[in-house]
Amino acid sequence: MSEAARDPELPLSADLERAVEDWLAHLRHERGHAEKTLEAYARDVRQFLQYLEGHLGHGVCLADLARLDLKTFRGFLAARRRSGAVSRSLARTLSALRQLFRWLEAQDIVENRIILQLAIPKVPHSVPKPLTVDKAANVVDAGPGAELDWLLARDAAVLLLLYGSGLRIAEALSLKMKDAPTVDRDVLRVKGKGDKERLVPVLPVVHAAVDRYLALCPYPLDPDEVMFRGTKGGPLSPRIIQLAMERLRSALDLPQTATPHALRHSFATHLLSAGGDLRQIQELLGHASLSTTQAYTEVDRERLIAVYDAAHPRS
Repeated sequence: MSEAARDPELPLSADLERAVEDWLAHLRHERGHAEKTLEAYARDVRQFLQYLEGHLGHGVCLADLARLDLKTFRGFLAARRRSGAVSRSLARTLSALRQLFRWLEAQDIVENRIILQLAIPKVPHSVPKPLTVDKAANVVDAGPGAELDWLLARDAAVLLLLYGSGLRIAEALSLKMKDAPTVDRDVLRVKGKGDKERLVPVLPVVHAAVDRYLALCPYPLDPDEVMFRGTKGGPLSPRIIQLAMERLRSALDLPQTATPHALRHSFATHLLSAGGDLRQIQELLGHASLSTTQAYTEVDRERLIAVYDAAHPRS
């Protein structure tokens, strides 16, 4: 089993352990699932097998999976709920187990469709929480000292990539020197979730911020190494940017929802408000499904009403 799913104290039959390992490999190589998703699914399966071991009173094997009934699955979800798991986590857990059992059936290993009778827990609906245009501008303003302090220049460049290009923080921090935004490169090739590549624009103000950081950075930057560095020269941790946003929240009187990821939400919402096409915004964000991008339409209902009034023949 993968490192995330393996538990030396969890007795499993060799065939079950191999089956779970093969399933995770299928998700990684054929379905293109992101590593974070795979880690979460592996934890979910490990927790399920731990529950079964206690429930059955012996090490779990493939034959046990074929005999599971609805009461056992419900008991597992109830135990997770008692341990503090919220609906979103339970929904992911059930999704992982459903995928596992479907794959086992497709491979002619185990057939048990009982789990399909369980309803997915309802997840509370939420919408993105972007900053206003003015507050987003204040956040990405380099501010005094960025012309001389390489750490301030670095943070400003990262935040501008999040807001100016809609990058996830992990995407910005994984950029290598050979892919750095330059004056003659106004588009970045970014590898996002599931190793899916997309092209994103780079504004002149982002070029300027990155150039300022590169000029001040005291460490040698190899073309094949990451561009953004920590205080001691190693790869920059996302936590440092999160702390920078916490300081800005206090200094600029921003809401608690003002996180690095909120700048990505702001990028999408402000583009939509300015008339951006939803499918183009989907491509820029790297969303696999348009339904994910459509959440931003709930943030900007005023624009939708204006478009309706302008376009409908009876308006």
